[in-house]
Amino acid sequence: MNTYKTISDTLKRISAALRELAVKIHENPETGFNEFKACEWQTELLEKLGFKVKTPFAGLKTAYFAEKGSGRPHVCFPAEFDALPGLGHACGHNLIAPASIGAAIILSELLEKEGIKGSVSVAGTPAEEGKGGKLYFISAGAFKSVDLAVMGHPEFTTSTWNGSLAVERFDVAFLGKSSHAAAAPHKGLNALDAVMLLFQGVNAWRQHILEDSRIHGIVTEGGDAPNIIPEKASCSFYLRASKNSVLKEMEERFKDIAKGAALMTGTKFRMTKGSDPYKSGIVLDSLNDEFLKIAEKMKIPASRAEKGGRGSSDFGDLSQVVPGIHYYFRAVEEKIHLHERAFAEKSADKYALDSMLKAAEISARIGYRFLKDEKFRKEVRTEFAKTNK
Repeated sequence: MNTYKTISDTLKRISAALRELAVKIHENPETGFNEFKACEWQTELLEKLGFKVKTPFAGLKTAYFAEKGSGRPHVCFPAEFDALPGLGHACGHNLIAPASIGAAIILSELLEKEGIKGSVSVAGTPAEEGKGGKLYFISAGAFKSVDLAVMGHPEFTTSTWNGSLAVERFDVAFLGKSSHAAAAPHKGLNALDAVMLLFQGVNAWRQHILEDSRIHGIVTEGGDAPNIIPEKASCSFYLRASKNSVLKEMEERFKDIAKGAALMTGTKFRMTKGSDPYKSGIVLDSLNDEFLKIAEKMKIPASRAEKGGRGSSDFGDLSQVVPGIHYYFRAVEEKIHLHERAFAEKSADKYALDSMLKAAEISARIGYRFLKDEKFRKEVRTEFAKTNK
């Protein structure tokens, strides 16, 4: 059996459909939990190709779980397809879903032709950008039968996964007292001053946080008019750290700074957590090494990431419960960072679509090695058991 010919033939047969899917998702950007068109297009394609599809899934209307094969080992390819508010697909999620679907189709055909025991699935997880669709899947027990999760994410370079930062989100509201800003400012309690002092406190704190920690925020409400002392003002912040324990310490310090801002202005404050936090990602060298070997065989320049990732993803939570890899593939010819408008503009051109198809093959090959090689499966499982403590 010529495995590589099967991969090549399958990819040629489905490439047009995958390209079309990527472009349609790109041209119709939908934010988290609103990806109705993207979900429908994906499930239609997967059903057409013989996958058993469940949708809605995990209590989410724009989620799905598509499976083919039977029993274990079970390789899952998570699909992301939500867009960023105001920026469209500046994170390239329009490429992730087709790449994962392509990988699943390739691997399922290899299983059938070579008589390999196991299952292949695509987890259509919505709302990665801040709302955590994968967390719903985890809560629903969707990954309990999964032995490996593989996903490629667009970037300006091809590299290994070095994890992701845990993140907590907070909304902070200050309540003061309104008054005429010119005639009677002494009677007011300025909630906007409290917000500004919170930002100043955070800026002073940044000198003392760990190098791989992050904190950033925006003002969401700052008053109604310049001649009215703002009685209400609010802001939102993200706190990130490479370790969940460090993030917990940061949370307590952040609360103290907010409390101090309220005390200095005589206002009251209310702090609420935003959407569910993301945990830090678990990195497995065995999977990164396999990724680099496959990239070399495919003559794709790839590097080992020198430091941990500074972004956050719900794949971090998934990596805590299932061995996984979230490698990066070069989807743009220039050095354009994620979440830039220019990345959105480039994420459906020919270079990006060609790269997406290569990513589908990379993911399929990783899954194939895992399903066929018992020694490799044991290596991955052993490392995961040691790392995930």
